[in-house]
Amino acid sequence: MTQASVSKDESSGLQQSLGLFDSTMIVAGSMIGAGIFIVAGEMSRQVGSIGWLLASWVITGLLTIAAALSYGELAGMMPRAGGQYVYLREAWSPMCGFLYGWTLFMVIQTGTVAAVGVGFARYLGILWPRISENAYIIPPIRIAGIYAVSLSTAQLVAVLIILLLTGSNARGIYYGKVVQNTFTSAKLFALAAVIVAGVIGWIAAPSSNFSYLWKPQGYTPAAPGVTPDSLWGLVAALCITQVGSLFCADGWNNITFTAGEVKNPRRNVPLSLALGTCIVIALYVGANWAYAAVLPLNEIQHAPSDRVAGAMLQKLLPSAGAALLAVAIMISAFGCTNGLLLSGARAYFAMARDGLFFRRAANINRARVPGAALVMQGAWASVLVLLRTYNPSTSTFGNLYSNLLDYVVSADLLFYILTIAAVFRLRRLLPDAERPCRAWGYPVVPAFYIVSATVILAVLFLYRPSTTIPGLVIVLIGVPLYFAFRRSAQATTP
Repeated sequence: MTQASVSKDESSGLQQSLGLFDSTMIVAGSMIGAGIFIVAGEMSRQVGSIGWLLASWVITGLLTIAAALSYGELAGMMPRAGGQYVYLREAWSPMCGFLYGWTLFMVIQTGTVAAVGVGFARYLGILWPRISENAYIIPPIRIAGIYAVSLSTAQLVAVLIILLLTGSNARGIYYGKVVQNTFTSAKLFALAAVIVAGVIGWIAAPSSNFSYLWKPQGYTPAAPGVTPDSLWGLVAALCITQVGSLFCADGWNNITFTAGEVKNPRRNVPLSLALGTCIVIALYVGANWAYAAVLPLNEIQHAPSDRVAGAMLQKLLPSAGAALLAVAIMISAFGCTNGLLLSGARAYFAMARDGLFFRRAANINRARVPGAALVMQGAWASVLVLLRTYNPSTSTFGNLYSNLLDYVVSADLLFYILTIAAVFRLRRLLPDAERPCRAWGYPVVPAFYIVSATVILAVLFLYRPSTTIPGLVIVLIGVPLYFAFRRSAQATTP
């Protein structure tokens, strides 16, 4: 690796069409899905108090913003399609970059697309009851013992959403950014409206939650005897809550995948990372304050199906709360799916150009976007929607992508740690490389993220091994595939 390999701006054939506003909308839109309306229930059961629930979101905010500010330096150095894949490749090794890209394609990006697509369908079912995961067009067909495949009306809607947005993005970056800007603006407004509703509810009837802000109650222990009543139990609970909150705040790095299509990327990519993450985190903390301002703690902890935002709106607007929440989540899910599809394909495009993915993914279509990579991504996400898990002991069916996403949360965190550690590594290896935007607060801010994320990862391995270890297995499956792709690329090179 040389300084030139890091600093040069390779021609990719992509069209630079995204301005600062577009880039910021990709950051914010990829972050906001349905999770912010739901995860507060489980998080409040883990920490047992409103104060620590809000503290969990502040921790998430600090970590996310610290990561985004650190990514800014890498984005300025390497303003190319592929983003995080490129950073890992240049700082550590092509294999490290590939393992991230492999996990991104197999689970992180496509699994999230599948989950958000089904989330859209579930809430459409509130407005249109014929859309349901139990309304089968093709009933579950068992395959391989504990797996199955099915097609319900909800699954059909999710697949159609994925195909629709894959098709619109394949027509050109203009169509993708119009959808993104429209729906992200709408969901930012929806989250702001939730906060305003909380303020109105607080004025009408102040909640008693803030009278016992830090007192743990109604909690679920992280492990037998490990409760938020003790210092270590509280640390463990705060780390475990990060699974939900960090997942909700994830996706902010997606703009780095599209850097090859951003105008003045050395300035606009880092700036959009800072603006987008700060806006979303402020809204996330505000939304959780709004839940606490309206609902007693026990109602947050035991909201029906963990729909905390729904319980809040139902309390304030009994006749329209459920419908308003459904519309808000559908808007969020649609915009989030578009952002994930738009950006993820650029990572596989960059991998294919390096000979580390299917060769067709390196092609640019007539609209000057990676059409083949978009199709591959949409097809695999649709497969994940259709695949089911089967529990013989309860004779119930689950969703495969849900299990896979649980498994890779820890692996995703590990890749974030490695990427931010790349700031330190590249400063040592390439001290004279052009850095239009330096990591804010270096070395303290990047080090804060690395240390904090490592502690969270260690706690997850200690108390959630059933999900963290399979996640690493999924990553390691990519090792033989890396060598297979590399051999194939060498065989076809003249």
